[in-house]
Amino acid sequence: MINGYPFKQYTKESFTAAVMDERAADFYNWMNERRTCRDFSDKPIPKTVIEAILKAAGTAPSGAHKQPWTFCVVSNTQLKQQIRAAAEKEEYESYTNRMTDEWLKDLKPIGTDWEKPFLETAPYLIVVFKRSYEFKANGYKHQNYYVTESVGLACGFLLTAIHNAGLVALTHTPSPMNFLCKLLNRPENEKPFLLIPVGYPANECWVPDLQRKHLEEIAVFFE
Repeated sequence: MINGYPFKQYTKESFTAAVMDERAADFYNWMNERRTCRDFSDKPIPKTVIEAILKAAGTAPSGAHKQPWTFCVVSNTQLKQQIRAAAEKEEYESYTNRMTDEWLKDLKPIGTDWEKPFLETAPYLIVVFKRSYEFKANGYKHQNYYVTESVGLACGFLLTAIHNAGLVALTHTPSPMNFLCKLLNRPENEKPFLLIPVGYPANECWVPDLQRKHLEEIAVFFE
């Protein structure tokens, strides 16, 4: 017991330096195969796979262990159609009026536009909500901590779990996303964070031939 709360001893398997080096390199090479996809198959996915993926996402660290996330899983055809219609309405406005010329120029190599057919084609949409606070029984609003950081970590775990299952995903962020609160009937303490279609890649799936930054561009070592 520490401060009156239960603790348990934690142990983890260790590896030799050579094995660590190999495992780290293998994991990088595997993760480097992950791509954001927009061409989805409508091939069904077992619900148990989605459940396991979400449980993996739920293992992410969070501020004060408040786990301030809700994963809404949409497979209903009619609801996916409604989400697509609402998302495309906002995206059309963004592409024609809201985005700057610089932003639109940066998007050209990715090949995106306001039309989002994958929101209907993908068998599952996972809508991630962040919970700024929790309601207690007496109506008191209990603050959550580092909510954006925590939910961002959970989404990283989620995308890794999706890749591990042999599936593909897209991090979609129509802006604004408040329509998702209404369509999914979410409480006032939840705000939409990401809309993630999940499925198999289409038989003909195209992704931008983009290059990731090299290590020296993303890391600084102080030795």
